[in-house]
Amino acid sequence: MRIFLILFLIPLTFSFSQELNCRVTVNYEGLSVENRERLVDFSGVIESYMNTTQFTGQAWKGIKIDCSLTIFFTSAAGDDYSAQVVVVSTRPVLRSTRQSPMLTISDPNWSFRYVQNQAMYSNQATFDPITTFLDFYANIVIGFDWETWADLGGTPYFNKAFNLLNLSLGSPYKKGWEQSSASYSRWGLCQDLLNDNYRAFREAFYVYHYGMDEIQIRKKDGQDKIASIVSVFEDMQKKTGINSVLIKLFFDTKYGEIIELLKDYPDYTIFNRLKKVDPPHSAKYDEMLR
Repeated sequence: MRIFLILFLIPLTFSFSQELNCRVTVNYEGLSVENRERLVDFSGVIESYMNTTQFTGQAWKGIKIDCSLTIFFTSAAGDDYSAQVVVVSTRPVLRSTRQSPMLTISDPNWSFRYVQNQAMYSNQATFDPITTFLDFYANIVIGFDWETWADLGGTPYFNKAFNLLNLSLGSPYKKGWEQSSASYSRWGLCQDLLNDNYRAFREAFYVYHYGMDEIQIRKKDGQDKIASIVSVFEDMQKKTGINSVLIKLFFDTKYGEIIELLKDYPDYTIFNRLKKVDPPHSAKYDEMLR
């Protein structure tokens, strides 16, 4: 049945060289007028790079992945810049007009050097503070999309992203690439994605999205699959804990969707269980219990 769902949503007649349909928005309010003028072409250059680069090394079978980068410049010194970036990606739901949120990442640390009309080339073996950052998130976006269509399907792309982390050693622009205990870090995300302790979550992530597609055809079966991910979190909580970048990212991205998909689920205790594995969003689950 899963094969049918995939073929239905991603016809084999679709074939693209590039994988992403990326929209880039830039906020320059934190910069001087002079610095803003130096960045007049920046959003177009970044958007073009994301939409014309072939990140997987092969023709992309299926529809392009919708994603966006919202870049907030925070400081500038000559041609050196610092920015915060919000990365968002979605994928369509079978037999629905709805888009399912895959990622909502707020990355506070992007530093780089940029000069107007700067050429950009993808080279995933050499560190560049701009293109390595873009390559990293392109692989994360593609990996998360693949995780919803095949069990552990994102592994090749998560490995690519992890390899990019190590290229920054010795660079003056390494901030944001190093190991960190912050609530979000690129290192922490990759470490969790490739850590066997979180394998059960990644397998459940696939089942969750299988259920999300199936709910349009067989509602109760689909809801059961979606709800089953809570059992995985409960088991992980007992064994190794779930205080991780990956699990936080999942709930920050998905809690609203989970509530919407399970709002008429027969077993309302699911929301009490969600409160225990996702305390930051307890107030939202409480609303469903009133």
